[in-house]
Amino acid sequence: MAETLTATALTLKDIAREAGVSLATVDRVLHNRPGVRPDTVRRVQAAIERNSFQPHVAAAELARGRARRFAFVMPSGPNPFMQQIEAYLGEMSAWLSARRLSVEMVATDVFDPSVLAASLEALSGDYDGVAVVALDHPSVRAAINDLVDAGTKVVTLVSDVPSSRRHHYVGIDNIAAGRTAGALVGRLVGQRSGKVAIVAGSQGLRDHAERIFGFNQVMASEFPDLSVLPVLEGRDEDDRSEQVLARLLGRHADIVGLYNVGAGTQGVAKALSDAGRMEVVFVGHDVTMLTRRLLLQGVMDAAISQNPGHEARAAVRVLLALARGEPILREQEKIRIDIVMRDNLP
Repeated sequence: MAETLTATALTLKDIAREAGVSLATVDRVLHNRPGVRPDTVRRVQAAIERNSFQPHVAAAELARGRARRFAFVMPSGPNPFMQQIEAYLGEMSAWLSARRLSVEMVATDVFDPSVLAASLEALSGDYDGVAVVALDHPSVRAAINDLVDAGTKVVTLVSDVPSSRRHHYVGIDNIAAGRTAGALVGRLVGQRSGKVAIVAGSQGLRDHAERIFGFNQVMASEFPDLSVLPVLEGRDEDDRSEQVLARLLGRHADIVGLYNVGAGTQGVAKALSDAGRMEVVFVGHDVTMLTRRLLLQGVMDAAISQNPGHEARAAVRVLLALARGEPILREQEKIRIDIVMRDNLP
């Protein structure tokens, strides 16, 4: 079921009531007219800033005479990074209202191409724009193309489907992220030789496949003493990731490094702990409450971080620009990555 993340559009009366002043006073502050005490000006400006109220934007959108609906198709299940994106979208309610936008969350199984394709097909004709965390699969590609053909603006979020006719991709350079992970694992392992494990959600997710590709590039070219084992798939689930890694650890006593490509981080950490293999270099993705704790405890050695707030805002801004027929500020919407370790936790 879709969950609407929007609020009633703010008005000057709302700002006046929150600041405890008259409507005329708010108008004088907005137009820099004299006759308002400095502390009153500060109070009105604080109310405007708290609510992200932009009267000129609201007026412009009202003049366009049209509200817009966007859908965000996100993975079902407890993925902390995806939950952060959803939380940031919720915090944008005032910004959305000022532009007469509503954003609705659609949770689905993004690992099952038939389920994801059906979820996309069900949106046809109901939304001006769709952002989707997409599996790179022919049926998903066809569903995206059908939405585009029907006039819906489509943005892939976090994981791309470049062979589709989607309008834009919002996310990091995942090959670069994988190469970064490879360099971190190799350097942190140091002079030891042995095997390296990879746990992914699914190699059908383009972001996971590209990260693995970049990781293997670096391992093969720069760390020939390390042997990379076949990829395990845990569907970003803690229990499944724990199980597949526990079996692998039982078969290979010489694993010295581990790259967790997606979520399922708690299961990966538990498998290492239960096997008494805390010496294994563990590199993963994203700074969440869980990864922060694992970094502080020394269980996890490094996290490659992307900003979920930036991705949420960028996806909405790109969809809005596409809906309006305006240019996309590509450099502004470029998502960067950061290397986070225990000593530089934000």
